[in-house]
Amino acid sequence: MDKFIITGGKKLKGEVSVSGAKNAALKALVAACLTDEPVTIHNVPLIADFFVMLDIMKELGVQASLHDHTVKVHAKKFAHSSIPLDKAALARTSSMFIAPLLARTGEAIIPNPGGCRLGARPIDRTVDGVEKMNAVITYHSEDGYFHARTEGLKGATYRFHKNTHTGTETMILAAALAEGTTILENAAEEPEIDDLIALINEMGGSVGRTGKREITIFGVKKLHGAEFTISPDRIEVATFAIAAVITGGDIFIKDAHKAAIDAFMEKFEQTGAGFEMKENGIRFYANDTLRAVDVTTGIYPGFLTDWQAPWAVLMTQAEGTSNIHETVFENKLGYVPDLKKMGAKAMLFNPKVKDPESLYNFNLEDDKPEYFHAVKVEGPTQLHNAVMTTLDIRAGAAIVLAALAAEDTSTIFGIEKLDRGYESFEKRLAKLGADIKRVRED
Repeated sequence: MDKFIITGGKKLKGEVSVSGAKNAALKALVAACLTDEPVTIHNVPLIADFFVMLDIMKELGVQASLHDHTVKVHAKKFAHSSIPLDKAALARTSSMFIAPLLARTGEAIIPNPGGCRLGARPIDRTVDGVEKMNAVITYHSEDGYFHARTEGLKGATYRFHKNTHTGTETMILAAALAEGTTILENAAEEPEIDDLIALINEMGGSVGRTGKREITIFGVKKLHGAEFTISPDRIEVATFAIAAVITGGDIFIKDAHKAAIDAFMEKFEQTGAGFEMKENGIRFYANDTLRAVDVTTGIYPGFLTDWQAPWAVLMTQAEGTSNIHETVFENKLGYVPDLKKMGAKAMLFNPKVKDPESLYNFNLEDDKPEYFHAVKVEGPTQLHNAVMTTLDIRAGAAIVLAALAAEDTSTIFGIEKLDRGYESFEKRLAKLGADIKRVRED
């Protein structure tokens, strides 16, 4: 087990490049398995989840070669149709292999997926949609696998009950080679999905947004090889922007303007913190102003749920009281006790909501009395050192940010979760002036 040792109080300054978007790159790997021809993907992030997906593909008999940040995938044929349970437990996107396996072999045996535990995160919306495309799917509780079969996927019109980017992407993948036309209603609009659509079309598919939250896929008999570049990670942009401000620093983020961060920039500007738009990126810097600003997370184009935890850290340094309301996941405020341990004035609560069914994107039956959906943060507060453990990727990023702004030396355990979403996080922070070291525990 590795840990971070962080001594706070260092102003972060310099230039940093963000990685390719994790939530686009992992799905692009699955899309590359829809064809028996080579697909080359550039600007992939070298994160733990990416390597887990490569391992799964190799287990399936897919050839994959990596050079720097470019991967070449050649799924000439599948060795079998089952995803290994131990690998699937590490990456939620493993469930998406149901699409290329069904499309090309007629069978898929998929474990209940893993990844960060942010609540129940069921894949019922995905399973229900793929079943409508002429697949029979049964879950075997004794082995933890979904067993799926089809005599040929067929197009269908399907409406998602609630927003699901993984469900939308999986059905796009399944529909790309299905017979006939598929129309997805109430489909997710996240920009990472547009990356996936662009890649499939480069491969000879026919996918397009045909209305408000509507995607139409005309199935084709065969897809071919292609070359594609992943867009910058909009989550990383916000992380480094906040790192600049809370440490009293000045960071230029290369290519940040190419990421879909309008909702973040709208709130960031309201804080009064400094930023400067440049031709090849955005400069973020601290000044004498930092006002408290409320945020409510939401589906795209709203405030991204993965910006929420770092935003709470920013608000500990802002003047006034801010309310942060999480509506996408039912259990994503687990980092708050760690912030309080560091001296933050933060109080968890559940806001009064007139219509929870329409506001919350999670399934209400998965909510629990012990879960909180909002936190009130009062600032500014001088944070101090603490010993903490990473709960998930974005919670881990939040406590790293807090430690960078805190007095004295903090220790953070469980950083393998951070490695799932941030490439060489500590090395990039160190180049900006952070006093951060990775220590391996025996």
